[in-house]
Amino acid sequence: MLFQTTQAHEQLRAKIRAFAEEEVKPIAFSLDQANEFPAEAVKKLGELGLMGIPYPKEYGGAGLDAISYAIAVEELSRVDGGTGVILSAHVSLGSWPIFAFGTEEQKKKYLVPLARGEKIGAFGLPEPNAGSDAAGCKTIAVKDGAEWVINGSKCFITNGSVSDYFVVFTTTDVAPGTKGMACFMVPKGTPGFEQGKRHNTMGIRSAAVCELYFNDCRVSEANMVAEPGKGFALAMKSLDGGRIGVAAQGLGIAEGAFEIARKYMMEREQFGKPIAKQQNLAFRMVDMQVQIEQAKYMLYKAALDKQEGRPYTESAAKAKLVCT
Repeated sequence: MLFQTTQAHEQLRAKIRAFAEEEVKPIAFSLDQANEFPAEAVKKLGELGLMGIPYPKEYGGAGLDAISYAIAVEELSRVDGGTGVILSAHVSLGSWPIFAFGTEEQKKKYLVPLARGEKIGAFGLPEPNAGSDAAGCKTIAVKDGAEWVINGSKCFITNGSVSDYFVVFTTTDVAPGTKGMACFMVPKGTPGFEQGKRHNTMGIRSAAVCELYFNDCRVSEANMVAEPGKGFALAMKSLDGGRIGVAAQGLGIAEGAFEIARKYMMEREQFGKPIAKQQNLAFRMVDMQVQIEQAKYMLYKAALDKQEGRPYTESAAKAKLVCT
């Protein structure tokens, strides 16, 4: 495949790189040390129109393509993997289900403020006993008149402690397992819904990861994003797009690490010359650079598949494998 990013893509890259260098890089280490969410930087991302980068302008988005989204996550992750995954989880997991499956009313009510960056979104799928096994979902929603009553818990939710809107997947009393799986929009502050304390994670610490608890949490029928039996398909399609975001995160981290290593090799001297002139180390750097370029093409190929409407489950999985 012959592929090259457009001038518009590279202009966007320069814009986001400048933002990342000025707004995120100076605080990246302290964010990691303090397990702190970069609230001010995320607010500015919204003001720049990047929190809804791939969504139509009519829904508050920037109206750009999937490659632009990948570049945004890549460039943020180049200086801080946590900030990259904050954007990735918000766009591809917290917002995309509403865009792809939501009603027009839901899009206007929830997607518009998400895309504008006025609200932050999260994706409530994994559970303590199921992990990423979506079919093992035990959180249950039981219909009661015009409402659904949700009970259960979710874990490892990126943006969980700071989000305003949550896309929550449940099984239902309609049918067992994935055949009855549904999806609901649960806003922060809904009675019976509690955002747990932030996890003290080993890495990507600025991403505000936490657990969610549902204790007789009542939501309206109007908050149903996917009816029973269609929730599992929505979860799987959302994760396909999420893998593009994770791949972009991995690529950005690799690029940032490579730049640090190259700078060090040019400055560090041994035996009277920079260690970059030591052939064995130079070969290693070339190998790393080639791997990064290979990963970049895998990522952009997956993003191109998605934006052109081709199947991208496989290409997104491959990109995630290679980039991470």
